[in-house]
Amino acid sequence: MSQSQWKHASLSTIPVEHLNPLLERQFVHGEQAMLARLLLRKGCIVPEHSHHNEQITYILEGALRFTMNGDEVVTVHAGEMLVIPPSVKHSAEALEDTIDLDVFTPPRADWIEGTDAYLRK
Repeated sequence: MSQSQWKHASLSTIPVEHLNPLLERQFVHGEQAMLARLLLRKGCIVPEHSHHNEQITYILEGALRFTMNGDEVVTVHAGEMLVIPPSVKHSAEALEDTIDLDVFTPPRADWIEGTDAYLRK
């Protein structure tokens, strides 16, 4: 496998995006998948949205309360995961300072292009 087909990086070398006062993220992506590390401070709200990407969320520290399809609520704690199918409307609230790993497939074009205005408020 040639180096043009793989990536190697340390988390410390990936730029931290300060999206708003309560939300920071780092991410890497290949052609088919994206891995993101998010730091959500207590009270951070990720507004309701949907995307064509499948999302797997794993909480490393803290807890996020998700609202799915406008009325279904699930709280995901450290060590727990949530799989969000494509096109499902969802929002999240950080119940405490939270570190979250998200996997998306395919990669989030809006994040790569910086057109994710709903997170930058």
